[in-house]
Amino acid sequence: MAERKAALSRKALKARKRAKKKKPAFVRSESWRYAKLSESWRRPRGLDHKMRRRIKGWPPTVSVGYKGPTIARGLHPSGYREVLVHNMDEVSGIDPKTQAARIAHTVGKRKRAQIIAEARKRKVVILNVKEIKEPVEEKEEKPEETEKKSKEKQKKPTEKAEKPKRKLIGEKKVEQEAKESPVKKGEKPKKSKKAAKTEEGAEKQ
Repeated sequence: MAERKAALSRKALKARKRAKKKKPAFVRSESWRYAKLSESWRRPRGLDHKMRRRIKGWPPTVSVGYKGPTIARGLHPSGYREVLVHNMDEVSGIDPKTQAARIAHTVGKRKRAQIIAEARKRKVVILNVKEIKEPVEEKEEKPEETEKKSKEKQKKPTEKAEKPKRKLIGEKKVEQEAKESPVKKGEKPKKSKKAAKTEEGAEKQ
């Protein structure tokens, strides 16, 4: 009996899929004209509206004639019929082969946990519960491997490479000038142009 019901639900889903292909894409009026309007369906309400009056050449509007097959109506995409659940007693009345539970949004944490436990016992599918995967435990290292690693760390010397000190810009210039004009014995060192100008200015004053 349960197998027959499951086969029926599968047939109903296929029928709904076929009917869906034949349905037109219902578009909001004037959405093709204005970028500010989205294509999501809105019912035309104007007195002179062409779509409301179903004038030839205008897109089709949503109506009862486009309903899906009666067998598939109310079926969840998984093939189960939804049953709203508020407590543990309601779970016991669900047929796990053809029906699935949906926990009501007003149910608190404690009752929710009880309902989930009861549903797992009876093998009832709950549509609005995410199953959390258990984290994979890391492999424990053997004591021999840990000893080897510790020995290798001890062998490696922990020497910090000293960073070369940065020289100031003024010091660099002085060194360059010294290299370019080496001072001979008995000669006075040549003064830079800036120093000579400052000395001349001081003498004039």
